[in-house]
Amino acid sequence: MTENGHFRVFTRPSILRRRKYLFHLIGIASVGFWLVMVGLLIRKVHFGAPPAGGHYETTRSIDSAEREWKEIFLKNRKVGYAVGMIKPFGEGYYIREEIFLRLNLAGSKGSLYSLTQAQVDEKFQMQNFYFLMTSGVVRFSISGKMDGDYLILSTGHGERERVQRMKMTHPPVLAAGMDYFLRSRKISVGESFRLPLLDPATLSQKEALIRVTGKENLTLHHISYEAYRIETEVWGKPLTIWIDEKGVTLKEEGFMGFTLVRSSPSRAVVFTEGDEAMDLYEITAVKPDRSLRNPTRLKVLKLKLEGIDEKPFLALGLQGGRQNIDEKVLTVTRESPPLTSSYSIPLPYSEWAKPFLEPEFNLESSDPEIIEKSIAICGAEKDPLRAARKLLQWVYGHIEKRPVLSVPSALETLRTGVGDCNEHATLLAALLRAVGIPARLNIGLVYSREKFYYHAWTEAYLGDWISMDATLNQMPVDATHVKFIEGNLEKQIEMVRVIEKLELKVIAFEHD
Repeated sequence: MTENGHFRVFTRPSILRRRKYLFHLIGIASVGFWLVMVGLLIRKVHFGAPPAGGHYETTRSIDSAEREWKEIFLKNRKVGYAVGMIKPFGEGYYIREEIFLRLNLAGSKGSLYSLTQAQVDEKFQMQNFYFLMTSGVVRFSISGKMDGDYLILSTGHGERERVQRMKMTHPPVLAAGMDYFLRSRKISVGESFRLPLLDPATLSQKEALIRVTGKENLTLHHISYEAYRIETEVWGKPLTIWIDEKGVTLKEEGFMGFTLVRSSPSRAVVFTEGDEAMDLYEITAVKPDRSLRNPTRLKVLKLKLEGIDEKPFLALGLQGGRQNIDEKVLTVTRESPPLTSSYSIPLPYSEWAKPFLEPEFNLESSDPEIIEKSIAICGAEKDPLRAARKLLQWVYGHIEKRPVLSVPSALETLRTGVGDCNEHATLLAALLRAVGIPARLNIGLVYSREKFYYHAWTEAYLGDWISMDATLNQMPVDATHVKFIEGNLEKQIEMVRVIEKLELKVIAFEHD
């Protein structure tokens, strides 16, 4: 333990040199998170709560199999493509969608593949689905089927299969079926309707208010269309869709300069030189008005948040614990670990702690492998502070630091031994819960190389909530760790609200 309260692990110099060469800790970690978010956004999920409006209905059926191709652009440079298919099946339809993404990650090329398959009824309400996301190293999959008002979810296979029930507020429509739903109804200017959506990657339920705002001419690949303009919002950001008279989607424009354009099989899969030149790592970074010296030694940091409405984040994690906000001035104070722990692990049963001790679909703290590893690391240790330190050091020292472009899973990270900040944070949280220490995930910003980058870390309850960063080997974390959100993926996705909007002004800072 250092004088300023940070725990460090010492490894062989050759290993450290190799890791520095392969992986910039902050940059790649933030990119891994945002590529997952991009994959979800391209599938048009997580719409904000809508005002009053008509509910959805279909007015015409799709009588034969159809396939469509789209090219995906980021700020006018091609980064991927998508192919979707629908065909009549039973009393409804079978839907399949594949997305291929290629982006530059801090100088290294990365790829993301997702597959969605679903059976839906004639109103596009989901009956069952299968979702897969993979980056080549890690594979995440989940399937589900409706049973009355519940969605029965399954991850893993055979003896490792995990099943859970999820109460649905509406009969869900998968985002992958949204284009075909628009094709199945007659669109008229001025109408609006609501569409309940389910995102299988984060298990979030949202409802979209879709407005048909007008008609306008649109030219694609030298062909002119008279198109309907459809508008909605994603986390307070506009999403615009153009469809033709038959309801076929021609173009979509979203945040950060992401655009999808209708294409053909021969055109969609072709990449040209320079298409991947843009680096998502830098696009999503936030540069403050002045630099911070010795950031890892900061114990107090005051920042003014501009360009965003901080109110949506107050209940999610921006206020409380080591952080205080007053009129958009955020003060972050590095906490001090307790000298003695207030309990022996496992924490005695308490209702407040239950959500922070139970497993989640990607935080598999009750899995035998996770439990076995946590016991092997902690041994007979009953002091939560010392046990948490051992778990932090093990994750930092044993998980290879490189980007994993998939939904983070503690169990998969343990098996593969690789991951970015999301995998480090998720695995550490699962190991903590497995030994009876309440743990939760944080998402926010951290400072490095004169910019703030999006980052994930962990908090453990050790008598007080103490921050832990298994990617950077800090406990507690330095004051440049700015927490916006506490929680798993269904909450973390809200960070999209700050992209390209957040501005930071440094008011003051103090070192040890």
